[in-house]
Amino acid sequence: MTPGFQRRDVLQLALAAGAAALAGGARAQSGWPTRPVTMIVPFPAGGGTDAFARPLSAQFSSIVGQTLVIDNRGGAGGTVGASIASKARADGYTLFMGAVHHAIAPSVYPKLDYDLEKDFVPMMLLADVPQVVVVNPKRVSATTLKDFVAYARQNPGKLNYASAGSGTSHHLAGELFKLQTGTFITHIPYRGAGPALQDLIAGNVDVMFDGLGSSAQHIKAGRIKALMVAGRKRNPALPDVPCAAEVGLPDYTVTTWYGLWAPKGTPADVQARAIDDMKKALATDELKSIWAANGSEIPNLTGAQYGAFVNAEIKRWAAVVRASGAKLE
Repeated sequence: MTPGFQRRDVLQLALAAGAAALAGGARAQSGWPTRPVTMIVPFPAGGGTDAFARPLSAQFSSIVGQTLVIDNRGGAGGTVGASIASKARADGYTLFMGAVHHAIAPSVYPKLDYDLEKDFVPMMLLADVPQVVVVNPKRVSATTLKDFVAYARQNPGKLNYASAGSGTSHHLAGELFKLQTGTFITHIPYRGAGPALQDLIAGNVDVMFDGLGSSAQHIKAGRIKALMVAGRKRNPALPDVPCAAEVGLPDYTVTTWYGLWAPKGTPADVQARAIDDMKKALATDELKSIWAANGSEIPNLTGAQYGAFVNAEIKRWAAVVRASGAKLE
């Protein structure tokens, strides 16, 4: 035996190695998650985010065997929930479902206490739906976008539009529309798309630039009327509604996308497992059907590629904010 190296040392090393092997085996068998996972949704229930978050939660929970709890934390255009998520423990048991609004926020909110690109890990794009211009038919007599624009030009400030809050895609979509049509429509911010949409349906506001995911069911039920879908092609969910390119607005391309992040420091293996399980959920026939009904295909953008997409969106919306002069209200 090596001098200075006693038998008891060999025994201690053997015991330590055995304990490590057992611990490693236990970790491998238990894996992630071993308890419910919370997904912070930074908007009130009933909005476009919920239209995707809740069915995703149900499928994820079924596949993984642990509940994916939806925690709605609305306020300040989604930045309240983002702030809470950025400070959560980075152990994989808190995820964050943000949206395009969070790529807009850095240009609108001057003193955010989090940085989307530094305090979070980009995981994957979950859904990407076009925006739609919807009106309350009892308040707005125009049945085509052309007539709507003509009326708005002749009556500056008489019409108003609801948004999910200052700095959200609903807000910036409205400002971009005003820039491209030479109109002035008064902005009325709400605490989330759900309350804004309910007020549009109730007839308390005139128009909304909403994500198709939250408006589709109400359009089909006749509660609100769609005048245009943003983008260069019609959407299969609303095949009879003209796209922006058809009505003379070829550059009006606005989508409401939803994505998944984790707090910075979340273990790489947990990120990989979460992404894999989310992909399995999105591949189910049930979610494919729900996504299609809400106007979205199933995206395939994860990790660094998704991060690059978010970075490009931040730059794009910063330019729109500068051009429109959009500000907090």
